[in-house]
Amino acid sequence: MKYRFFQIPALDPGSAADELNRFLASHAVVQVDRHLVADGSSSFWAFCASYWDGSEAPVPRKGKVDYREVLDEREFAVYARLRALRKELAEREGLPPYALFTNEQLAAMVQRRPGTLAELGELDGVGKARVERYGEAFLAALRQAAEEAGRAPDAD
Repeated sequence: MKYRFFQIPALDPGSAADELNRFLASHAVVQVDRHLVADGSSSFWAFCASYWDGSEAPVPRKGKVDYREVLDEREFAVYARLRALRKELAEREGLPPYALFTNEQLAAMVQRRPGTLAELGELDGVGKARVERYGEAFLAALRQAAEEAGRAPDAD
């Protein structure tokens, strides 16, 4: 895995933000971490993008999955809700949706129904930073879906 670092001025992101977005769109990004460095008019966002490139051990690529075929109708409705939440949060942060969670991770959330942040962190590829940043929102969506279905998130 490789890392690329970006600094984007908070007051005038302009071309620096465009460069970050081009990079994210053109690489197999595993995770993006961000931090605001507050320094008055010199404040900036610091981004660290971890990604795979072709010179490393090959990353297993799966064919495109149609989750309507993998999940039952009720599960797919929850999956669609999680995708909408992911899109909303990603747009708010100026990130591509897959930087929050992949489709595969969303499907795993639906199937395994984690009820705690620790359980969410046990999903493949879901690290501490994602759990801390987005975990509560996704767990709340899973709880709401379970309540609407009339059962607890971890009940069978």
